[in-house]
Amino acid sequence: MIYIVFISALVFLFGNDLIHRLNFSPDLILRGEVWRLITWIFVPINPGSNIFFMAITLYFYYFIGSTLEREWGTPKFSVYYLFGIVLHIIYGFAVWLILGRTVLMAPLFLNLSMFFAFAVLFPDHSVRLFFVIPIKIKWLALVNAAYFLLFMIIEIISGRFFIAILPIVALLNFIIICGDEALSYLRPIRARTSPQVIEFKRAAKKAKQKNAEQNYRHKCAVCGKTDTDFPDLEFRYCSRCEGYHCFCSEHINNHIHFK
Repeated sequence: MIYIVFISALVFLFGNDLIHRLNFSPDLILRGEVWRLITWIFVPINPGSNIFFMAITLYFYYFIGSTLEREWGTPKFSVYYLFGIVLHIIYGFAVWLILGRTVLMAPLFLNLSMFFAFAVLFPDHSVRLFFVIPIKIKWLALVNAAYFLLFMIIEIISGRFFIAILPIVALLNFIIICGDEALSYLRPIRARTSPQVIEFKRAAKKAKQKNAEQNYRHKCAVCGKTDTDFPDLEFRYCSRCEGYHCFCSEHINNHIHFK
């Protein structure tokens, strides 16, 4: 993800002269400009936007993408992103062949689709909106979904149906790669009675009894910090690990899962 963000920043700084040579165009691709199959992912959605807004956008992409890459591993993350690119390319060529129109594609919805994957993995993770207001990722994911829907409605009303489909193309990538994880999260709480959940609850009860005897409630399984020694430190529990394992805020998103 760092490479995607870095190259996107360079494209933004060089401006419209370079962007004109990078946009997706099936006609020009078939004429030999094959680099356009990939370079469109570096084109900013609004080349004339404020540099501060662009910096915030690229940092957001980096934060979401690098977190997913650490959680999934580089191979799975690469498959996710490359598969999204392929879906967009197929759709772009289909529109060109059927309607004779070129879809001016940008990586906006492909990158925003990563946000849904992040929300499925870390729904209760909090970020500071405008660097001040704390808000959970799952609520921002709903705002993201509303933006997808609003974009589609506006484009349909404007008669640009082929552009209105772009959010759906990006969501296909999310559904195919992350569908199982999303469904398991959306399942009612009562239905979550898998053997792993039952074992987690048993281990939790034993761990709480042990911690009570040692005068602390939470202890990070990586660094060993406890809520007694660090009362202001935030501790969380990882449901993806087997058993009942606590981690401090530094290691909850950066640890090897217990198997």
